[in-house]
This record gives sequence, structure tokens and C-alpha cells, in this order.
Amino acid sequence: MKRIEGGVTAPTGFQAGGVFVGLKHKKKDMAMIYSASPCRAAGVFTTNVVKAAPVLWNRQVVTSGVPCHAVVINSGIANACTGKLGMQYCEETAREVESVMGCEKGSALVCSTGVIGKQLPMDKICQGIGLLKDAMAEGPEGGHAAAEAIMTTDTKPKEIAVSFTVGGRTATMGGMCKGSGMIHPNMCTMLCFITTDCAISKEMLQKALSDDVVDTFNMISVDGDTSTNDTVLLLANGQAGNPVIEAEGEDYDAFCEALHEVMVDLSKKIAGDGEGASALFEVQVIHAETKEQARLLSKSIVTSSLTKAAVFGHDANWGRILCAMGYSGAEFDPDQTDIYFKSQGGCIQIVKDGMAADYSEEEATEILSFPEVTAIADIHAGEEEATAWGCDLTYDYVRINADYRS
Repeated sequence: MKRIEGGVTAPTGFQAGGVFVGLKHKKKDMAMIYSASPCRAAGVFTTNVVKAAPVLWNRQVVTSGVPCHAVVINSGIANACTGKLGMQYCEETAREVESVMGCEKGSALVCSTGVIGKQLPMDKICQGIGLLKDAMAEGPEGGHAAAEAIMTTDTKPKEIAVSFTVGGRTATMGGMCKGSGMIHPNMCTMLCFITTDCAISKEMLQKALSDDVVDTFNMISVDGDTSTNDTVLLLANGQAGNPVIEAEGEDYDAFCEALHEVMVDLSKKIAGDGEGASALFEVQVIHAETKEQARLLSKSIVTSSLTKAAVFGHDANWGRILCAMGYSGAEFDPDQTDIYFKSQGGCIQIVKDGMAADYSEEEATEILSFPEVTAIADIHAGEEEATAWGCDLTYDYVRINADYRS
């Protein structure tokens, strides 16, 4: 497996584009991903009881088993808490995509992100679908335009592509995502779209996605708010020509490795671009008794507002980390816990056996001053581990969210 240029248009047969239709101010606000070849689709969605209309629509499409050809996405308006009319607009959008792109009924997925409670201006949405047809491109520029168009408070587009070998053939996988605030997926506002030309059955595609999201997107947090719109969609059009992956084995493992690479990268891009963030904050819990124990502990640390504020202030306030571990719901022995901080500036132990280690505050501050900071908690209980990603908590987070609708 290797990293290559591009995003969702890197796999053979996929096109994408992004256009401006007036949902946002002077920024691209509609995107589409399209494959002329039918795609098998998998998806995972928010567990928030309040689900946006596109989440309900896409869940129906994915579970129907009908091959998919297109995903259309708008930013600026979430189409959440919009009642029956919101669902009607999803259907109208999908039918318009199918008509304009010439694909079969039931083959279009619809996603939205932005302000909750507003109805979609369908005249602009339908106009945008026509514009998107003309904007479709197969090269990196098409994928990049789409990645730009799905942004809301994101400061930069988020893309990745990798190539890998399955069944003696080279396959490609590409992805893009958006998310900066209201990020605490539990399957943000978070949307992720992954494309691949690998031939794989629908059942194995869904299994790979559902299994991997547990240790990737479900392990990130910016602010602890699980969105109404969280969606990850994975489309496979089979154009790589490999024997169809229908069971676990060497080819399935290669596919899962590529998927994990893509999803970890996109997860970290979201966490590092959290609203107002100045640092990516990674938390590793090692030598845990069980995987679930490690997940609970690492997620609790990365979501602690006090710990996030300390990272922003470059303050090695380790008491906040132990405290967050203590209320995580996971059992562990604090008297056997060691804690370290690590960055490009070095690595320093700040806690030994649940008490302050003999360390230099100045050195710790220097290590915490880098744009990517890792906290490592070693609980000496077993061989399992887990990693969570978040960001520091800055003054700008409040400013951005106080002004979000205006």
C-alpha cells in the first residue's frame, strides 16, 4: 500500500465536482461524486436520536441493496429538524440527480451539512445539480473541488488516496471528509465519503466499514457534541478487475488495511482542524486489560475540556488527565499508572505510579508547544491499546460558535 495523489476521484471510474449555488456566501456549497459503473454502497450513521432527513434517506438507500451511482452533498443547510418536508426534499434531490445524470431510480444518495432547522431552497439545489453535471471531472481537480464544497467551518479541505494490491491487481481508494465543530461521532457535523475501484461484495464492504469506524471516527472528538448528520459512505465500483472479495482472507485484509489508513488519516484531519484549534491532541492508552477499557480511557482524556485547555496553555497539568481517566467508567489502578507527553520536541514522563514524576516543567511546556501533541497513559494491566484524537480548546472555539448562524 502507498499514498498517492488525489481524493475521491483517484479510483478508476469516479468523477466529482463542486460548485457555488448561493447556500453560503461566495464559497462552493454543492458537491457530487459520480460513477457511471454501479457501486456497492456501505454506510454508518449518527446514533443521535435526532437524525437529519439525509441520514434517514441514505440509510434506506444503503440497506435497500440497489446499486448506487451518485452522492450529492450541500453545505450551509443541514436539512435537520425539518419534518416531512425535509424528507420530501431528499427524494426530490435524489430524483433530480438521477434524471440529470441518467442513472436508475433509487441510486442517488443525498447528504447535507450546516445550520439545523432551515429548509433547503430547492430551486438552488436543482440548479446546482445541473451545474454539477457540467463540473464533473475525473482528475484530482474534480475531487479537490468537491472537498472544498462540503466545508462549513473547516479551514481546509481534507483528502487522501492510496493504492493497494488485491488478487494480483492494483486497486485504489480515495476519501474526503468535512468536520470541524459538533464533532463527537458515535456510530459530526461530520461527513465522510470514500470511493474505491476494488471489487468487493456488499456484505464484506459493510463489515469492513462498520468494524473500522470503531477505532477511527468513533475515536475523535472536538467538542463532545454528536451531530444530527454524521455519515460515512463507502462506494465500490469494482473497476480494478480483481476477483470479488466475498470472504475474509488475504485480499480482505489488504482492503481493510487500506481502509484503515484512509479513515485514520481523515479522522486526524478532522480532529486537528477542530474549530479554533491550534494543536492536534492524540491520546494513547497502552497495556490495557481489554480493548474497550483502552477506548473508554483514551476517549475520556481526549474529550476533557480541562485537559484540552491545558494543552492550549502548554501546561503539563497531569491531574486533569488522571481525573478524566477516573470518571471514564473504566476500572484501572491509578497507583500503577504512568503518563507521558510526546511531540516533535521530545518525550517526557510526568506521572509515575499515579504520582508526579521528577520532571522539568520548562521541558514539558516546550514539548506541549508543538502543533501535534500526544499523551500516553500506560496502565500496566495487559496488552491491549487504543488511540483517540482531539484538539486543544481555545478562545476561538467560543467565538466561532457564538457567531455560527450569523
